[in-house]
Amino acid sequence: MDFDPERAVRREALFGGVGSVLVQALEAGPLPPPFTTALSCELSPGGRVGAHVQQTDAEIVIALAGEAVLYVDGAAHPLVPGGVVGLPLGAKLEIDNASAEAPFRYLIVKAAYLPSR
Repeated sequence: MDFDPERAVRREALFGGVGSVLVQALEAGPLPPPFTTALSCELSPGGRVGAHVQQTDAEIVIALAGEAVLYVDGAAHPLVPGGVVGLPLGAKLEIDNASAEAPFRYLIVKAAYLPSR
């Protein structure tokens, strides 16, 4: 499924950030465990997703277009297309779009914690 801005939900000042994020759920039905959600997102130029803690799922962020800096527990991770940053359960995340002119497009894939057997 391609990103469709018409089907996306616009979130303003997400988690106390700046600008807007378009968020589109990609799954058409339940995902197999441990995956819980797949989202396609677009952060506005100069936008920022404020600090928030991964409370229920671990996740990975995959950059598709543009450039951003992700802060995981305060540590900076520059992200360009094809780059991936992992966020364990309980990690704090912030996202800063590195461009004042272009949006930052990315995927978020969430997975539930499954204890080892």
